[in-house]
Amino acid sequence: MSAYDHQENQNLSEEEYLRTEELSEVRREYINGQLFPKTGESFNHNFVVGNIGCNFSLHLKDSPCNTYMLAMLLRLEKDFVYPDVMVDCKPMKGDDNVASSPIILVEVLSETTRKTDCTVKLQSYMKLPTVQEYVIIEQNIVCVLVLRRRNHWLPEYFFLGDLVNFESIGLVLPVEEIYCRVDNAEMLEFRLQKELLSDKLD
Repeated sequence: MSAYDHQENQNLSEEEYLRTEELSEVRREYINGQLFPKTGESFNHNFVVGNIGCNFSLHLKDSPCNTYMLAMLLRLEKDFVYPDVMVDCKPMKGDDNVASSPIILVEVLSETTRKTDCTVKLQSYMKLPTVQEYVIIEQNIVCVLVLRRRNHWLPEYFFLGDLVNFESIGLVLPVEEIYCRVDNAEMLEFRLQKELLSDKLD
C-alpha cells in the first residue's frame, strides 16, 4: 500500500495546512488538498538518510548550499512534501521552513513509500526547473539509482564496489559509504568478507 493510499483529511486549504503543520507533532505531507502522515522510518532508512545527509553537509560546509534531512518542507506547485534529503542553494532565513529550489533530491524507498517515490514524487520532482538529480535508494538491498537531467532524464544504477558521482554538488561517494551500518543481507555479507580478508592479511 502506498503512503498516499491513506487519507487523513480532505479538501484542506494550503493556508490551513501550513498553519496546522507548525503545530503538528507528526510530519504530514500535503498532496491534492489531503494530508498524509510521515511515520515509521526504519533503522535502515535512518542510517541511509544520515549517511547521505552527513556526507552532503560536510562536502558543502564552505558553499552557499544547505543540506536538509527529513524535516524541511519542499513546495511542489500547490503540494508540500518532506524529501528524505535535499540540497538547496537559495538563501534562507532562520525561521524559513519551506524550500522551493533544490538542486538534488534523495528518497530512500520503503514498502509504504515505493509507489509514491517512483511515480508521484518522481514526476513532480522532474518538473522543478532547479533539480539536476533525483536519487532513489533501496534500503533492504544495495542499489542506488541516480536520475540526471540532460536533454532528457538519464538513469544510472550503482551497486557495491561502485563510486556514485553526485554531479550537481561535485561529490563522489563509494556505495558502501552510503550503506554504512545498514543491516541488510548484502551489507552483512560484504562486512563479513572484509573481516575474513583482513584476518588473512594479518
